[in-house]
Amino acid sequence: MAGCRQGPLQIYRQLLAAYGQRRWWPADTAFEVMVGAILTQNTRWENVEMAITNLKQADMLEAERIGNGDLEELEGYIRPSGFFRQKSRYLQAMSLFYHHHGCEFGLKKWPMYSLRKKLLAVRGIGPETADSMLLYALDKPIFVVDAYTRRIFNRLVHLPQHASYGDTQHYFHSRLPRSLPLFKEFHALIVEHAKQHCRVKPQCMDCPLRQHCLYMEQRLQPCGEAHPEQAYAHVAATSD
Repeated sequence: MAGCRQGPLQIYRQLLAAYGQRRWWPADTAFEVMVGAILTQNTRWENVEMAITNLKQADMLEAERIGNGDLEELEGYIRPSGFFRQKSRYLQAMSLFYHHHGCEFGLKKWPMYSLRKKLLAVRGIGPETADSMLLYALDKPIFVVDAYTRRIFNRLVHLPQHASYGDTQHYFHSRLPRSLPLFKEFHALIVEHAKQHCRVKPQCMDCPLRQHCLYMEQRLQPCGEAHPEQAYAHVAATSD
């Protein structure tokens, strides 16, 4: 029953059992991860892969070449990712930042939150993009929050519908061990689950989390609506 609510670590174990290890992020270098984190904004990963393939084939997937390269040429390579004019400028700003701060080796020396603050000051890098870079490129144990995370854990009634990025991230940080492999795998499993089951129009019947999902229970009982103050009482009761 959905009333038997599980914590995020138990949810992680169920998703891992259902989908296996995802071994995300697919990239050859830290810089490629950071490029991908910008390119994946507002698009599908398949489009990102096409753009990165173009950059590799043109021998352009290097910080100095992107940072000092021709913008129109860069736009052509990343066109499959969409918003290519905007993203080309974001990539140049990030590439110059990456190069000027000592590339992967130099950036990894920074404390996590100091580095996060610096990343957020770079044009085109918001919280989700910064945290993806920190986690997957620079091996910093920070939990990445995206629309999938909010959707799934709202439906499981772990989070209010309009929880902020910071509040959502704090929810996981305060309930999970600060483990780099765990954070990487959990985020990847959330993405996989959202694609397979917890879509905008959810596929509930075969969902591995269906026994703990109040959203599914409400869909099967359309006569009544949940009372938000009642549904989220446990969140307030267990928050730090």
